[in-house]
Amino acid sequence: MATCAVLALPVLAREGVDVGGISPMAKLVPAETVERSAGQQYQQLLQQGKQQNALASPDQPQLKRLRAIAQRIIPHAMAWNPRAKDWRWEVNLLGSSQINAFCMPGGKIAFYTGILQKLQLSDDEVAMVMGHEMAHALREHARERMAKSAATHGVASVLGAIASYKWGIDPNISNGVARGGANLLSLEFSREDESEADLVGMELAARAGYDPRAGVTLWQKMGAANKGAPPQWLSTHPSSKSRIAEIQANLPKVMPLYQRALASAPAR
Repeated sequence: MATCAVLALPVLAREGVDVGGISPMAKLVPAETVERSAGQQYQQLLQQGKQQNALASPDQPQLKRLRAIAQRIIPHAMAWNPRAKDWRWEVNLLGSSQINAFCMPGGKIAFYTGILQKLQLSDDEVAMVMGHEMAHALREHARERMAKSAATHGVASVLGAIASYKWGIDPNISNGVARGGANLLSLEFSREDESEADLVGMELAARAGYDPRAGVTLWQKMGAANKGAPPQWLSTHPSSKSRIAEIQANLPKVMPLYQRALASAPAR
């Protein structure tokens, strides 16, 4: 009988950043429940904005700009989380002086006008912010935080965490659920979550054809805008200098992706 030698094929290393797998803790909270609740909270937030004449209309130039950037980034999200292919992505703009943006579980994105106006963000910098916020959702950081808080504090219900002040949502929106998990309403992502989102977001932006070096200028602007902020060891977030250093260290991993995206992009 003839025998065939089986050659072991080399395993190709993944291009891009290396942040490991999604935390097993996230699986303790049902994704469907979190995403459904997030969608409800998001719609309520938009309704509040509409009532206050703070919700941008579809033809508003800055909103059109945000949605165009999102259209380029979203196709690259699925590689980070298979659930993302079924998400009903939304992008909206709210009139507020806050320097803030978010992406809720399920792909519900919002920017505040303050971050665009006060920081005068370029498209590349907007893509870095958007990629960062999308990364939080893709990496299931909210589910992980909620599960850890529930485990730590013995909270029976964790859905109230969706109404985090990070997202600027009135805690009363969560009704009885919020009362059951009131201590979760101040949910914030950890330093590790923020660092991970920086790197994943940078890769998402690079694959979409946005310059990942914009992460450096973005956090320089953030640092200047947050003068007087507490030192790093008193904050849950890494300092701007730490973030810039980590971004710079990972640029060699994503610059080829950006250059390839530019080379293959149709003329605009």
